[in-house]
Amino acid sequence: MNRRTALQSLGALAVAAKLPGREYVPLRPAAGRLKQSVSRWCYGSMPLDTLCETAKSIGYSSVELLSENEWDVPKRHGLQCAMANGFGAIPVGFNRLDNHDKLVADAARMIPLVAAAGAPNIVVFSGNRAGMSDAEGIANCITGLRRVTPIAEQHGVTLCLEMLNSKVDHKDYHADHTAWGVQVVQGVASPRMKLLYDIYHMQIMEGDVIRTIRQNFQHIAHFHTGGVPGRAEIDDTQELNYHAIMQAIADLGYTGFVGQEFVPRHDPAAGLRQAYSICTV
Repeated sequence: MNRRTALQSLGALAVAAKLPGREYVPLRPAAGRLKQSVSRWCYGSMPLDTLCETAKSIGYSSVELLSENEWDVPKRHGLQCAMANGFGAIPVGFNRLDNHDKLVADAARMIPLVAAAGAPNIVVFSGNRAGMSDAEGIANCITGLRRVTPIAEQHGVTLCLEMLNSKVDHKDYHADHTAWGVQVVQGVASPRMKLLYDIYHMQIMEGDVIRTIRQNFQHIAHFHTGGVPGRAEIDDTQELNYHAIMQAIADLGYTGFVGQEFVPRHDPAAGLRQAYSICTV
């Protein structure tokens, strides 16, 4: 069986279980219109070189969410690192003025290195609320990120504020709704300040994924996937129709990356092959 036939078989398996009243489009195994990436942390027990080899053999263009000592590894396999791990941490971010000097200093050191490694994006975080109002958090994020965007603009790297759910996985995280993140992006007003729209997280918090993406597309630089509920494979055991979501994203003319960020319950390589097929449009 050649690679094309194998991918066609995987596509057929992915749509074999049909739900009443739901239309399924046959999955196409060609490269498609979207560049796809693999999130490193979901495969922590796999050596990075092995993960890169596996991803490349399937058709992925990137292995992402890599730390500084890993940024150059995908190059050895003809891949990119589409999203670099950045400065700060999920609970400690730009929503507090006391964090800004350290974050800006780290950004000034790291962003030139990210650019040299060929990574187009670096992730940033709001931090946790800890009783802070939305208005204050948004204003503080704008103040801090305005200090970083000139560096990002100089080096051609996009800062991506990640939207995370505060309901299941990241209790008290501040940037937990698309509208919150969009206010930050609009306030910073830089072509190098965008959102990392995580479909898994935003499905949990607000749903209405396709409409939200369409309405806010100009503010989004990167996407992440994950099955809901449970963040497992993006197959027919979860509630999102990822093929339809990817079709909508591609139809908007998206030229960035879609990062697979599900935690496999079964064979990792098989899950990555299936996800690649599902997201090929």
